[in-house]
Amino acid sequence: MYQNVDEKVLLAEANSSLLNYGTSFMPYIITRAKGVFIYTSSGKQILDWTSGQMSCLIGHGHPEVVQTIHDHAENLDHLFSGMVSPPVIQLAQKLTSILPGGLDKAMFLSTGGESNEAAIKLAKVYTGKFEIVGLGSSWHGMTGAAIGAQYHSGRSGYGPMIPGNHILPSPSAYRSVFRHSDGSYDWQTELDYGWSLVDRASCGSLAAVIMEPILSSGGMITLPPGYLKAMKAHCERRGMLLIIDEAQTGIGRCGDMFAFEHEGVVPDVLTLSKTLGNGIPLSAMITSNAIAKTCQERGFLFYTTHVNDPLPAAVGLKVLEVVLRDDLVSRSKSAGLRLHSALRTLQSRYGCIGDVRGRGLMAGIEIVGDRRTKQPAPELGNKLSKRMNELGLLANLASTSSFEGIFRVAPPITITNEQLQLGLEIMEEAFKTTPGSQPLYTDKTPQPQKAMARL
Repeated sequence: MYQNVDEKVLLAEANSSLLNYGTSFMPYIITRAKGVFIYTSSGKQILDWTSGQMSCLIGHGHPEVVQTIHDHAENLDHLFSGMVSPPVIQLAQKLTSILPGGLDKAMFLSTGGESNEAAIKLAKVYTGKFEIVGLGSSWHGMTGAAIGAQYHSGRSGYGPMIPGNHILPSPSAYRSVFRHSDGSYDWQTELDYGWSLVDRASCGSLAAVIMEPILSSGGMITLPPGYLKAMKAHCERRGMLLIIDEAQTGIGRCGDMFAFEHEGVVPDVLTLSKTLGNGIPLSAMITSNAIAKTCQERGFLFYTTHVNDPLPAAVGLKVLEVVLRDDLVSRSKSAGLRLHSALRTLQSRYGCIGDVRGRGLMAGIEIVGDRRTKQPAPELGNKLSKRMNELGLLANLASTSSFEGIFRVAPPITITNEQLQLGLEIMEEAFKTTPGSQPLYTDKTPQPQKAMARL
């Protein structure tokens, strides 16, 4: 579609005409994306292990999604916000039918930040209170209430946040200072201590906790077993709602249809985004009949231009259909076991890999300069990232100071075993050929090159 473009000219034009929004542009132009691959203007093929912005759950350009977009762009794209249409109603019906009881009513918006904004407002209206509690490595969006409950990045330089926000320590098993006498992670003491500080700081108007089941942007921090149940209990004791943000974990990514199901905890409010739209701007907020009824009676208002738009809703409906029909949740679980096993093997071979964590097809690889001290090594991470890119693999490396040097791996859950192996081989080659990776092996056994040879 974009053939014979001048990459050098386009990059110069990008720098002269595009506003910087907090990140540097990559040094190439992408002209095509298909399946699990993206392609540069020079024809280079890159394996996309970040699913775009952690969004293309069933791959770029999925033919059924393409057809759905075409049909609805031609016949039913956008409506007045007070109107409803078949795909919106059908998506709400399908979504609530596969969710547990207590998640009964949905509304559809455009971005994760927008759905979290709506969820926080809903919680304030329902409880009649205004204080919101978030985790230290959280990421919930760029809008006012969402970023007020976000501590990973984006708070400085804009003046005061919305009043009434409190922070809990992120449950990092790798880096937390809270330890049992045997050195194992004491998350319960850490959580209880965090709440004791929140209780002291609160003015008595605690409305909700908002949190992710895996703190992806905060470094792929995976909640320890029992943590979500304990958090729900803390909320219930204080008359608070629990909002779970599944922007990246929802719709099968972590080996469960929804990541909160892993512990059997049902949130009061659930938000979905990225994976639901497979790259199309679509998000959802889902809550209980009881909360919905009370908030309607109290005049809850979140009226936007693109609320319940038919075209993105049709895409969301198609994504659910494909995931359920093709049993992609099971696929994510089995492929995830293969991925994590291979990454742990990689960890045993290179001393710069301090930790491997995550669940399903969602993994974090933390790069350190010293395993004993756990000293972060962002410069080495940048070198490894550059080398992976050269070899044809895109694995997202955190660039913000709060979690530098952590690779986030989240390929489309349609990835084949061969494509997964290809990515692992490229990653191995990058570690093998990057100075400072601290090889731990002494064998000279060559690594498999079969899949890489087909690049």
